[in-house]
Amino acid sequence: MNSLVIQTTIVLVSVISVSIVHAGNIPAVIAFGDSILDTGNNNYLMTLTKVNFYPYGRDFVTRRATGRFGNGRIPTDLIAEGLGIKNIVPAYRSPFLQPNDILTGVSFASGGSGLDPMTARIQGVIWVPDQLNDFKAYIAKLNSITGDEEKTRSIISNAVFVISAGNNDIAITYFTNPIRNTRYTIFSYTDLMVSWTQSFIKELYNLGARKFAIMGTLPLGCLPGASNALGGLCLEPANAVARLFNRKLADEVNNLNSMLQGSRSIYVDMYNPLLELVKNPLRSGFISPTRPCCCAPAAPIPCLDASRYVFWDIAHPSEKAYQTIIPPIIQQIQQSFA
Repeated sequence: MNSLVIQTTIVLVSVISVSIVHAGNIPAVIAFGDSILDTGNNNYLMTLTKVNFYPYGRDFVTRRATGRFGNGRIPTDLIAEGLGIKNIVPAYRSPFLQPNDILTGVSFASGGSGLDPMTARIQGVIWVPDQLNDFKAYIAKLNSITGDEEKTRSIISNAVFVISAGNNDIAITYFTNPIRNTRYTIFSYTDLMVSWTQSFIKELYNLGARKFAIMGTLPLGCLPGASNALGGLCLEPANAVARLFNRKLADEVNNLNSMLQGSRSIYVDMYNPLLELVKNPLRSGFISPTRPCCCAPAAPIPCLDASRYVFWDIAHPSEKAYQTIIPPIIQQIQQSFA
Protein backbone atom coordinates (compact mmCIF):
# COMPACT_ATOMS: atom_id res chain seq x y z
CA MET A 1 0.00 0.00 0.00
CA ASN A 2 2.59 2.73 -0.82
CA SER A 3 -0.17 2.17 -2.23
CA LEU A 4 -2.43 3.04 0.64
CA VAL A 5 -1.46 6.69 0.58
CA ILE A 6 -4.84 8.43 0.78
CA GLN A 7 -4.22 11.33 -1.50
CA THR A 8 -7.56 12.91 -0.68
CA THR A 9 -5.88 15.26 1.72
CA ILE A 10 -4.36 10.91 2.65
CA VAL A 11 4.16 -2.35 22.60
CA LEU A 12 5.59 -3.93 24.29
CA VAL A 13 9.42 -3.69 24.06
CA SER A 14 9.84 -7.44 24.23
CA VAL A 15 9.13 -9.40 21.10
CA ILE A 16 6.10 -11.63 21.37
CA SER A 17 6.30 -14.36 18.77
CA VAL A 18 3.18 -15.73 17.15
CA SER A 19 2.32 -19.04 18.75
CA ILE A 20 2.60 -21.94 16.37
CA VAL A 21 -0.38 -24.20 15.87
CA HIS A 22 0.59 -27.31 13.99
CA ALA A 23 -1.91 -27.84 11.19
CA GLY A 24 -0.67 -30.86 9.33
CA ASN A 25 -3.53 -30.85 6.88
CA ILE A 26 -2.71 -27.32 5.70
CA PRO A 27 0.38 -27.84 3.55
CA ALA A 28 0.81 -24.33 2.18
CA VAL A 29 -0.14 -20.67 2.47
CA ILE A 30 -0.68 -18.89 -0.84
CA ALA A 31 -1.25 -15.13 -0.91
CA PHE A 32 -2.79 -12.71 -3.40
CA GLY A 33 -3.55 -9.03 -3.32
CA ASP A 34 -1.78 -5.88 -2.18
CA SER A 35 1.08 -4.73 0.05
CA ILE A 36 -0.44 -6.27 3.18
CA LEU A 37 0.68 -9.61 1.69
CA ASP A 38 3.39 -8.70 -0.87
CA THR A 39 6.69 -10.24 0.23
CA GLY A 40 8.74 -8.76 -2.59
CA ASN A 41 7.11 -9.24 -6.00
CA ASN A 42 7.29 -5.52 -6.76
CA ASN A 43 11.09 -5.70 -6.57
CA TYR A 44 10.98 -7.22 -10.05
CA LEU A 45 8.61 -4.70 -11.64
CA MET A 46 9.23 -1.38 -13.35
CA THR A 47 7.35 0.59 -10.70
CA LEU A 48 8.05 3.24 -8.10
CA THR A 49 5.84 1.32 -5.68
CA LYS A 50 8.60 -0.72 -4.11
CA VAL A 51 10.40 -0.71 -0.79
CA ASN A 52 13.56 -2.71 -1.38
CA PHE A 53 15.70 -0.13 0.40
CA TYR A 54 16.64 0.93 3.93
CA PRO A 55 15.04 1.44 6.42
CA TYR A 56 12.43 -1.04 5.22
CA GLY A 57 13.30 -4.49 6.51
CA ARG A 58 15.31 -2.98 9.36
CA ASP A 59 13.85 -5.50 11.83
CA PHE A 60 13.59 -8.43 9.43
CA VAL A 61 15.60 -11.51 10.33
CA THR A 62 18.27 -10.62 7.76
CA ARG A 63 18.20 -6.91 8.73
CA ARG A 64 17.81 -6.13 5.04
CA ALA A 65 15.00 -4.79 2.90
CA THR A 66 13.14 -7.60 1.14
CA GLY A 67 10.38 -5.69 -0.61
CA ARG A 68 7.98 -6.18 2.30
CA PHE A 69 6.07 -2.99 3.09
CA GLY A 70 7.16 -2.77 6.71
CA ASN A 71 10.03 -2.96 9.14
CA GLY A 72 9.91 -6.75 9.44
CA ARG A 73 7.63 -9.64 8.71
CA ILE A 74 4.08 -9.12 7.48
CA PRO A 75 0.81 -11.13 7.77
CA THR A 76 1.80 -13.56 5.03
CA ASP A 77 4.78 -14.72 7.08
CA LEU A 78 3.05 -14.62 10.46
CA ILE A 79 0.08 -16.67 9.27
CA ALA A 80 2.35 -19.32 7.73
CA GLU A 81 4.37 -19.46 10.94
CA GLY A 82 1.29 -19.65 13.11
CA LEU A 83 0.01 -22.60 11.09
CA GLY A 84 3.32 -24.39 11.56
CA ILE A 85 4.25 -24.28 7.88
CA LYS A 86 7.27 -21.94 7.68
CA ASN A 87 8.47 -18.64 9.08
CA ILE A 88 9.01 -16.78 5.81
CA VAL A 89 6.82 -16.85 2.69
CA PRO A 90 8.81 -15.87 -0.39
CA ALA A 91 7.61 -13.79 -3.31
CA TYR A 92 6.75 -15.90 -6.33
CA ARG A 93 8.78 -13.64 -8.64
CA SER A 94 11.94 -14.05 -6.60
CA PRO A 95 14.71 -15.64 -8.70
CA PHE A 96 15.86 -17.53 -5.60
CA LEU A 97 12.86 -19.82 -5.12
CA GLN A 98 13.66 -23.37 -4.03
CA PRO A 99 11.48 -26.47 -4.60
CA ASN A 100 10.34 -26.46 -0.98
CA ASP A 101 9.22 -22.84 -1.37
CA ILE A 102 6.90 -23.97 -4.11
CA LEU A 103 5.60 -26.91 -2.08
CA THR A 104 4.76 -24.85 1.00
CA GLY A 105 3.45 -21.67 -0.60
CA VAL A 106 4.42 -18.30 -2.02
CA SER A 107 2.99 -14.81 -2.32
CA PHE A 108 1.67 -13.48 -5.63
CA ALA A 109 0.57 -10.18 -4.07
CA SER A 110 1.73 -6.86 -5.48
CA GLY A 111 1.92 -3.69 -3.38
CA GLY A 112 -0.33 -0.98 -4.74
CA SER A 113 -2.65 -3.40 -6.49
CA GLY A 114 -6.37 -3.84 -6.20
CA LEU A 115 -9.54 -5.27 -7.66
CA ASP A 116 -10.05 -2.34 -10.04
CA PRO A 117 -7.79 -2.58 -13.11
CA MET A 118 -7.19 1.16 -12.86
CA THR A 119 -5.64 0.75 -9.41
CA ALA A 120 -2.81 -1.41 -10.68
CA ARG A 121 -2.40 0.57 -13.87
CA ILE A 122 -1.88 3.83 -11.95
CA GLN A 123 1.16 2.38 -10.18
CA GLY A 124 2.48 -0.10 -12.74
CA VAL A 125 1.95 -3.15 -10.53
CA ILE A 126 0.26 -6.53 -10.95
CA TRP A 127 -3.54 -6.28 -11.04
CA VAL A 128 -5.06 -8.85 -8.70
CA PRO A 129 -6.75 -10.89 -11.48
CA ASP A 130 -3.47 -10.86 -13.42
CA GLN A 131 -1.81 -12.49 -10.43
CA LEU A 132 -3.66 -15.61 -11.57
CA ASN A 133 -1.28 -15.82 -14.53
CA ASP A 134 1.60 -16.31 -12.10
CA PHE A 135 -0.49 -18.81 -10.16
CA LYS A 136 -1.07 -20.90 -13.28
CA ALA A 137 2.70 -20.96 -13.88
CA TYR A 138 3.13 -21.91 -10.22
CA ILE A 139 0.81 -24.90 -10.67
CA ALA A 140 2.97 -26.13 -13.53
CA LYS A 141 6.12 -25.77 -11.39
CA LEU A 142 4.42 -27.52 -8.49
CA ASN A 143 3.41 -30.39 -10.74
CA SER A 144 6.97 -30.76 -12.02
CA ILE A 145 8.22 -30.95 -8.42
CA THR A 146 5.65 -33.45 -7.17
CA GLY A 147 5.66 -35.46 -10.41
CA ASP A 148 2.11 -36.38 -9.54
CA GLU A 149 -0.96 -34.41 -10.63
CA GLU A 150 -3.02 -35.88 -7.83
CA LYS A 151 -0.46 -34.71 -5.26
CA THR A 152 -0.48 -31.27 -6.85
CA ARG A 153 -4.26 -31.10 -6.66
CA SER A 154 -4.14 -32.18 -3.03
CA ILE A 155 -1.68 -29.43 -2.08
CA ILE A 156 -3.75 -26.76 -3.83
CA SER A 157 -7.08 -27.93 -2.45
CA ASN A 158 -5.74 -28.06 1.11
CA ALA A 159 -3.67 -24.86 0.99
CA VAL A 160 -5.04 -21.72 2.59
CA PHE A 161 -5.47 -18.92 0.07
CA VAL A 162 -5.14 -15.56 1.81
CA ILE A 163 -6.41 -12.54 -0.11
CA SER A 164 -6.12 -8.82 0.71
CA ALA A 165 -7.64 -6.49 -1.86
CA GLY A 166 -9.69 -3.33 -1.78
CA ASN A 167 -7.52 -1.00 0.31
CA ASN A 168 -6.03 0.78 -2.67
CA ASP A 169 -9.23 0.77 -4.71
CA ILE A 170 -10.88 2.89 -2.03
CA ALA A 171 -7.93 4.92 -0.76
CA ILE A 172 -6.35 5.78 -4.08
CA THR A 173 -8.51 4.99 -7.09
CA TYR A 174 -11.94 6.03 -5.88
CA PHE A 175 -11.10 9.00 -3.70
CA THR A 176 -8.56 10.60 -6.03
CA ASN A 177 -9.74 9.69 -9.52
CA PRO A 178 -12.70 11.55 -11.05
CA ILE A 179 -13.02 8.82 -13.66
CA ARG A 180 -14.29 6.65 -10.82
CA ASN A 181 -15.85 9.01 -8.28
CA THR A 182 -17.92 10.93 -10.85
CA ARG A 183 -19.16 7.78 -12.56
CA TYR A 184 -19.92 5.71 -9.46
CA THR A 185 -21.39 6.48 -6.08
CA ILE A 186 -19.49 4.90 -3.23
CA PHE A 187 -22.37 2.44 -2.90
CA SER A 188 -22.20 1.30 -6.51
CA TYR A 189 -18.39 1.25 -6.49
CA THR A 190 -18.23 -0.97 -3.41
CA ASP A 191 -20.83 -3.24 -5.04
CA LEU A 192 -18.50 -3.45 -8.02
CA MET A 193 -15.55 -4.28 -5.76
CA VAL A 194 -17.51 -7.15 -4.21
CA SER A 195 -18.42 -8.42 -7.68
CA TRP A 196 -14.75 -8.35 -8.68
CA THR A 197 -13.89 -10.28 -5.51
CA GLN A 198 -16.47 -12.93 -6.31
CA SER A 199 -15.11 -13.34 -9.83
CA PHE A 200 -11.56 -13.68 -8.54
CA ILE A 201 -12.49 -16.33 -5.98
CA LYS A 202 -14.40 -18.25 -8.64
CA GLU A 203 -11.31 -18.25 -10.85
CA LEU A 204 -9.20 -19.62 -7.99
CA TYR A 205 -11.87 -22.22 -7.28
CA ASN A 206 -11.81 -23.33 -10.92
CA LEU A 207 -8.04 -23.79 -10.57
CA GLY A 208 -8.50 -26.09 -7.59
CA ALA A 209 -8.44 -23.78 -4.55
CA ARG A 210 -10.92 -24.65 -1.80
CA LYS A 211 -9.89 -22.75 1.36
CA PHE A 212 -10.15 -18.97 1.26
CA ALA A 213 -9.30 -16.43 3.98
CA ILE A 214 -10.51 -13.11 2.59
CA MET A 215 -9.29 -9.99 4.39
CA GLY A 216 -11.33 -6.85 4.73
CA THR A 217 -9.71 -3.45 4.44
CA LEU A 218 -7.85 -1.61 7.18
CA PRO A 219 -9.43 1.43 8.89
CA LEU A 220 -8.23 3.60 6.05
CA GLY A 221 -9.04 6.90 7.73
CA CYS A 222 -6.74 6.05 10.65
CA LEU A 223 -3.68 5.43 8.52
CA PRO A 224 -1.15 8.19 9.20
CA GLY A 225 -1.40 9.42 5.62
CA ALA A 226 -5.01 10.32 6.34
CA SER A 227 -5.10 11.04 10.07
CA ASN A 228 -2.07 13.34 10.13
CA ALA A 229 -4.01 15.82 8.03
CA LEU A 230 -6.40 16.10 11.00
CA GLY A 231 -3.75 16.29 13.69
CA GLY A 232 -3.86 12.58 14.39
CA LEU A 233 -7.64 12.17 14.30
CA CYS A 234 -9.02 9.44 12.06
CA LEU A 235 -10.60 10.64 8.83
CA GLU A 236 -14.13 9.33 9.38
CA PRO A 237 -15.39 9.47 5.75
CA ALA A 238 -12.61 7.09 4.68
CA ASN A 239 -13.38 4.78 7.60
CA ALA A 240 -17.08 4.84 6.74
CA VAL A 241 -16.37 3.67 3.20
CA ALA A 242 -14.05 0.94 4.49
CA ARG A 243 -16.80 -0.27 6.85
CA LEU A 244 -19.34 -0.23 4.03
CA PHE A 245 -17.15 -2.37 1.80
CA ASN A 246 -16.23 -4.72 4.64
CA ARG A 247 -19.89 -5.35 5.50
CA LYS A 248 -20.66 -6.15 1.88
CA LEU A 249 -17.56 -8.35 1.61
CA ALA A 250 -18.50 -10.32 4.74
CA ASP A 251 -21.95 -10.95 3.26
CA GLU A 252 -20.37 -12.08 0.00
CA VAL A 253 -18.15 -14.53 1.85
CA ASN A 254 -21.28 -16.22 3.20
CA ASN A 255 -22.66 -16.28 -0.32
CA LEU A 256 -19.51 -17.94 -1.63
CA ASN A 257 -19.88 -20.74 0.91
CA SER A 258 -23.25 -21.68 -0.53
CA MET A 259 -22.20 -21.07 -4.13
CA LEU A 260 -18.89 -22.97 -4.40
CA GLN A 261 -19.47 -26.60 -3.57
CA GLY A 262 -16.80 -28.24 -1.42
CA SER A 263 -15.11 -24.94 -0.56
CA ARG A 264 -14.88 -22.89 2.62
CA SER A 265 -14.46 -19.12 2.76
CA ILE A 266 -13.96 -16.98 5.85
CA TYR A 267 -14.01 -13.23 6.27
CA VAL A 268 -10.94 -11.92 8.09
CA ASP A 269 -11.54 -8.70 10.00
CA MET A 270 -8.52 -6.43 9.73
CA TYR A 271 -10.45 -3.24 10.44
CA ASN A 272 -11.53 -3.62 14.06
CA PRO A 273 -8.35 -5.16 15.53
CA LEU A 274 -6.18 -2.39 14.06
CA LEU A 275 -8.71 0.28 15.05
CA GLU A 276 -8.50 -1.03 18.62
CA LEU A 277 -4.73 -0.47 18.62
CA VAL A 278 -5.24 3.06 17.38
CA LYS A 279 -7.90 3.85 19.98
CA ASN A 280 -6.21 2.11 22.92
CA PRO A 281 -2.50 1.96 22.11
CA LEU A 282 -1.22 1.79 25.69
CA ARG A 283 -3.25 -1.34 26.38
CA SER A 284 -1.03 -3.20 23.91
CA GLY A 285 2.21 -1.40 24.76
CA PHE A 286 2.27 1.20 21.99
CA ILE A 287 3.14 4.84 22.57
CA SER A 288 2.13 6.30 19.22
CA PRO A 289 -1.23 5.37 17.67
CA THR A 290 -1.14 7.39 14.43
CA ARG A 291 2.34 8.91 14.13
CA PRO A 292 4.45 6.57 11.99
CA CYS A 293 7.93 5.39 12.92
CA CYS A 294 9.30 6.07 9.50
CA CYS A 295 9.32 7.62 6.12
CA ALA A 296 6.96 10.55 6.47
CA PRO A 297 7.61 14.30 6.20
CA ALA A 298 7.00 14.57 9.94
CA ALA A 299 9.34 11.64 10.65
CA PRO A 300 12.20 11.78 8.11
CA ILE A 301 14.51 9.96 10.55
CA PRO A 302 13.14 6.55 11.60
CA CYS A 303 12.30 6.03 15.24
CA LEU A 304 14.67 3.89 17.27
CA ASP A 305 12.13 1.26 18.31
CA ALA A 306 9.40 0.45 15.81
CA SER A 307 7.76 -1.97 18.26
CA ARG A 308 6.39 1.05 20.14
CA TYR A 309 4.53 2.33 17.08
CA VAL A 310 1.28 1.05 15.61
CA PHE A 311 2.38 2.19 12.16
CA TRP A 312 5.70 1.77 10.44
CA ASP A 313 5.03 4.27 7.66
CA ILE A 314 2.08 6.40 6.54
CA ALA A 315 0.14 3.41 5.22
CA HIS A 316 1.40 0.20 6.85
CA PRO A 317 1.30 -1.23 10.37
CA SER A 318 4.51 -2.12 12.13
CA GLU A 319 5.59 -5.73 12.56
CA LYS A 320 4.63 -5.49 16.23
CA ALA A 321 1.14 -4.30 15.33
CA TYR A 322 0.76 -7.27 13.00
CA GLN A 323 2.09 -9.60 15.72
CA THR A 324 -0.59 -8.23 18.00
CA ILE A 325 -3.58 -8.64 15.68
CA ILE A 326 -2.66 -11.79 13.73
CA PRO A 327 -2.84 -14.52 16.44
CA PRO A 328 -6.68 -14.50 16.62
CA ILE A 329 -6.73 -14.66 12.82
CA ILE A 330 -4.49 -17.72 12.91
CA GLN A 331 -6.88 -19.30 15.39
CA GLN A 332 -9.81 -18.46 13.10
CA ILE A 333 -8.06 -20.08 10.13
CA GLN A 334 -7.12 -23.13 12.21
CA GLN A 335 -10.66 -23.62 13.46
CA SER A 336 -12.14 -23.13 10.01
CA PHE A 337 -9.80 -25.23 7.92
CA ALA A 338 -7.95 -27.75 10.13
